[in-house]
Amino acid sequence: MHQAGNNRMMHRLPVEAYTSQDWFDREQERIFSRLWRYAGFVEDVAEPGQYITVQAGLNPILVVMGHDGLLRAFHNLCRHRGTQLLRAVGKTKKAIRCPYHDWTYSLDGELVSIPDEGAEFGPVDKSCLGLKRASVATWRGMLFVHPDPDAGPIGDWFGEVEPRLGPHQVGELVEYDGGRTSYEVRANWKVVVENYIDVYHLSHLHSGTLAMYDHAKAEYGFVGPHFVFHEPLSEDYAANIKTNSPTPLILPEDGLGAWVPMLFPGVGLVESESDWATFIVTPLAPDRTRVENRVRVKDASSWEFVKQGWRSYAYWKRQVRPKHDTGDPDDPLASADFTAEDIYACEQQQKAMLSPQFEAGPAARGETPVLEHQQVVLDYLGGTG
Repeated sequence: MHQAGNNRMMHRLPVEAYTSQDWFDREQERIFSRLWRYAGFVEDVAEPGQYITVQAGLNPILVVMGHDGLLRAFHNLCRHRGTQLLRAVGKTKKAIRCPYHDWTYSLDGELVSIPDEGAEFGPVDKSCLGLKRASVATWRGMLFVHPDPDAGPIGDWFGEVEPRLGPHQVGELVEYDGGRTSYEVRANWKVVVENYIDVYHLSHLHSGTLAMYDHAKAEYGFVGPHFVFHEPLSEDYAANIKTNSPTPLILPEDGLGAWVPMLFPGVGLVESESDWATFIVTPLAPDRTRVENRVRVKDASSWEFVKQGWRSYAYWKRQVRPKHDTGDPDDPLASADFTAEDIYACEQQQKAMLSPQFEAGPAARGETPVLEHQQVVLDYLGGTG
C-alpha cells in the first residue's frame, strides 16, 4: 500500500497486492502450492476407505486411509486425462475409480484396472501410472497436506511455534454440534488475515463485543512466519467467569484468556477459555476469500451447557454491546457479533482500495503484525513489490 507521510512504520505491499490477478496467481504458486495446508481433523479419515479432499494452492489433493490403516496423500488427478477422482469428503469402497473412464486405483495409489485395456490401448505398464504422491501429516489433532511427497517432518514447520499456543489439551475436546460454519468474505485473503492479527482494532471495532478481554495487556509477535497472540481476561470478567462461563471451561483458572495465533499461510486458531476453534482462510479470487470454522469444546453433557447458559445470560447481556446501536437488525455494527464486525471492516477495506484516492496512513504500534505479515508474503514471493 502507498504510505502517506514519513512514519517509520511503513506498509510493505502495494495496493495491487490486494486487487490484481497477477499477485493472486503468484501467491497461489509460490505460497499456497509450496507449504503445508490444513485439510481437516484426524477423525475425518479414521477408518479404511474414508477420504477428504483439499485444494493446496494449484494442487487438488486427496487423503485416504488404506486397508492397512495408514494415511496417504495423493494428487487428486487421474493418470489418464487428469480428471479429479474424488470430491469433498466421503468413503470409498475398496478402490478409487475415476468418474470419467473408470480407471481404477487401489487405496495405496496403484493403478489396478483399465477398462478395455487390450482393445483400446494394448498392453499398458500400470506400474508406471499410479497416483502421484503428496505428503500428509497430523499436528494438534489436525491433518495437513503438502504437494511435495518429500516435504519432510511437519514439526520442522510448526515446531518453534508450538510452545506459544496456549495450554489447551486439544485431544480432550470434542467437536461442538453445529460448530461448523463456512462463509465468504468479499475481500483479499491478506485483508482477512491482517484484520485477524491487527491488535489495534480490538479495543475500537470490538469495544463492545470483546470487552471481556484486557487488550492493553496483549502479548504478541512472530515466530518465524507464524503470528502468536495472547491476552488475559479483564478483571471484572475474570471474577465472574468461574461461575458464569457460557460453556464449561477448558482451561485452569490461572490460565484463562485467549490465545489467537495465525499460522502461515491462513490457519487461525481461536483458542479461548471455553472453546478451541479453527479459522481457515482460503483464497478464492483477488477480492474473495472463504473462511471455515470448526469449534471444539469440553466433552460435557447437554444439560451442563444449558445450566451454564442460564447462569451466564444476565452477565453476558451486560458485557456484550454492539458498536453502534442503530436499531437496524441488518447493520453488522449493531449486531453484537464480532465476526459480523470483522467481515464488515474487511469488505469496506477492500472496496476502498479501488479508489484512485486510496493510500495507507501511518501504522499504529498495534498494527506492527500487519506489516510483518506483509514482509512474510514478500519474502515468499522473492521480495518483489
